[in-house]
Amino acid sequence: AALTVRFLTRRFIGEYGDMEFIYSHNLTVDGREILFHIWDVPNSQQAEESSSEEKRIQWADSFVLVYSICDRASFNILPLKIQFIKAAKEGQSQEKVPIVIVGNKRDLQHQREVSSEEGRLLALSLDCGFYEVSAAE
Repeated sequence: AALTVRFLTRRFIGEYGDMEFIYSHNLTVDGREILFHIWDVPNSQQAEESSSEEKRIQWADSFVLVYSICDRASFNILPLKIQFIKAAKEGQSQEKVPIVIVGNKRDLQHQREVSSEEGRLLALSLDCGFYEVSAAE
């Protein structure tokens, strides 16, 4: 949620509840107006692989999966999530589904549990994009 709000408002808010939101946002990219719809789902709700997660996957055109570099468990669930997304989306068509893995909290190096190299290697092995960022910065 902090990363989504930072993208939408350019502000950092550190504390969020465990709620799911859909945001809409217009952005001009290369002279073209793009309308984003962002379905922001907290990690606790992502743990379910049910019809509601299937609904989210079918709704979306692309995916940004965010983990905390300070929380190995949030990183370790990514391969399963990505396989689930690919099975649901790519099973319907031959097009590759755009997925980006984002390691957040780069500003908290002293608490790091997942190295940048691990994130890059995971993204490479799963054919995803990769970035490390800090919503706070």
